[in-house]
Parts: sequence; C-alpha cells; structure tokens
Amino acid sequence: MLPSRLPRKSSSRLAVLAVVAGALAFPYTAYAQNAGQPPAPNATAGGAVASNDPASKPGAPASPSMGGVAAADYQLGPGDRVRITVFGQQDLSGEYAVDGTGTLSFPLVGQVHAGSLTAGQLGKTLEGSLSPNYIKNPHVSVEVLSYRPFYILGEVKTPGSYAYVSGMTVLNAVALAGGFTYRARDDDFRLQRTAKDGSKTQVDAEPTTPVQPGDVITVRERYF
Repeated sequence: MLPSRLPRKSSSRLAVLAVVAGALAFPYTAYAQNAGQPPAPNATAGGAVASNDPASKPGAPASPSMGGVAAADYQLGPGDRVRITVFGQQDLSGEYAVDGTGTLSFPLVGQVHAGSLTAGQLGKTLEGSLSPNYIKNPHVSVEVLSYRPFYILGEVKTPGSYAYVSGMTVLNAVALAGGFTYRARDDDFRLQRTAKDGSKTQVDAEPTTPVQPGDVITVRERYF
C-alpha cells in the first residue's frame, strides 16, 4: 500500500507549489502589463491627485499682503525693458529701455515718459502721440520683457543689485546674494518699496515675503 500513496502526496505538493508560484508571479505580471505607466503621484483612492501646495490645504495661512508683480498693474520704471509693437509699422516696432529719468526714446515722437505707467497706459500714450500727425488710427501693444533690478544689502555675502525674476521671495534674493553671513538674522528683514506716488515705504518682511522690481532688502545683523 505504501507505493500507492506516494503519487498522491507528490501531486498534492506540486499543487501547493503551483499555487504559491502563481501568487508570487502575479505582482510581476501586473507590473509587466503596466510597464511604462507608473501610478500618478499623490493619487487618492478615487483617482484624484492630491495637492502638495500648502496654500491649497484647509487652514493654510494667507499670502503676505505685499504681493508679487501682476503684469497688468505693474508700473514701469528705470531699468525696465519693453517690446513695443505698432501694428503694420515694422520700422517702429522693437525693444526699448526705460532710462534713469523714467523716459524712453521712440521714433517720430521723441522722448516719452513711461515711469509710473502700466504697459497698457504706455500703449495708449504712444497711440495718442502718433495720431493723427504720423499714423492714422494706430494700434500699439506694449509687453514688459525684463524688469528693473532689486537690491539686497546688509548681512549677505555679496550685496548689490540683481536681476528680478517673477515669483521671487526674500529668501530667493538672499540665495542670489550668496547666502547669509554668520552675523545675519535669518528670519527678520527690512524691505523698502517705492509706492505709486513715488514715496518710499519701509516694512518688516519675512523669508516668504514676495519681492518686486526695485525693492531694497536689508538683512539685519544679530547682536547675540
């Protein structure tokens, strides 16, 4: 009787091994079927993508009151470069710089005051200067190409002026200036900004405070 039991026991073991092998192979088979299609990051059970942006989470603090640059409201100033397009007039269209007095030199009309004007307002000013003596019903478009620099002083390794980049914060500005010195206070700053009427205002700033073109940032020294 002993020989007759051996085949059944071997068959049973083979069946168990086949089940285990199949279970182990399933994840690799599923991965092969979906190769090149990794799951979306932060995907939820319902397939939606969760946001890592702190501002999108309930209870997140509001943005600082001193916001960044809004293109439509941005007021031009010395050091800005703009692209002016006069439709149908290739000779007049091109890139222009706002000089230290807030003016730019434009063909036909000469010096044009651009300081404190938005791009849209400058376009309207040029249309008024060109019409009707030079061009009938001109249409002028103005786009800001590059912003005037900002300045960072105090306890940074390389103080000076730096090109403004949209979306900058005070901490980004410090990084551009080579980082803090060993004497710096790294959580408290002074920021000077020119108001619309030309007056200067100074406020306390934080590392996350947005920077605007022309701002003067001072990194303070700690005393202990």
